[in-house]
Amino acid sequence: MKKYLILLLITVFSVNVFAQTDKKAKPSEKDKTAKKDKIIAAVSKTQTPLELAKATLTAHGGDKFKNMKTLVVKGTADVSGSPTTTFPATFAMILSGDKYSLEVATLVTPFKQIYNGEQTSSSTGFSLPPINRLGLPLLQHIEEKDFTVSALPEKSRKKAGFRITAPEGFYTDFFIDEKTGLVKSYESEYEIRGRTITTSVEIDKVRDVEGIKIPERYAQRFDLGQVTIYANFKAKEILVNSTVANDVFMISN
Repeated sequence: MKKYLILLLITVFSVNVFAQTDKKAKPSEKDKTAKKDKIIAAVSKTQTPLELAKATLTAHGGDKFKNMKTLVVKGTADVSGSPTTTFPATFAMILSGDKYSLEVATLVTPFKQIYNGEQTSSSTGFSLPPINRLGLPLLQHIEEKDFTVSALPEKSRKKAGFRITAPEGFYTDFFIDEKTGLVKSYESEYEIRGRTITTSVEIDKVRDVEGIKIPERYAQRFDLGQVTIYANFKAKEILVNSTVANDVFMISN
């Protein structure tokens, strides 16, 4: 059971943690209100999937969100695999383009995975889905080659939302709050070591930093056949577009 918990916990971190920017001057209340009104008017279930996806990207910061180059995130999580079992964890993630480093510390076992742009190295012997191919990072690839925006599956058509599929076949279904234009939840399905994992995320709180709206607190559920895992996340230290040394992504022989 503990092995499944740590596997799923690590996957949660790789899928869900995303950026905020450094704190500088904030826009005026008048400017924020005008932008909010524009965003609300632009989001509707009657839009095509691509129109809705583009409006959602705008709601999250538009070009500022799309063009972020580097990301450093540190935070905590509480994970439970049953009503009586809960354990804490901490994580540190660094992304620079397609490169990334992910470290997770728990009471069960530490984990580290690095991708240097060409190959992946993992401390546990198995590799996770690419960090930038699931969840909110997909919003950065709207209208890019080989990233497909399509309608939600039939069972979800009554909701405002869309699906983004990466070139490798990984996909995420996004559900949008029509009042704010922001992503309120999303779902994905993928395989790890022959097991199909389905996951859903509910965003509880977003933070507006320099015009970019990013989840600050969120809850996630993982379904793995007979096992269901619940996790509550909080991002604490976050740096965007900071200088990241290349040796962070160095893989030891």
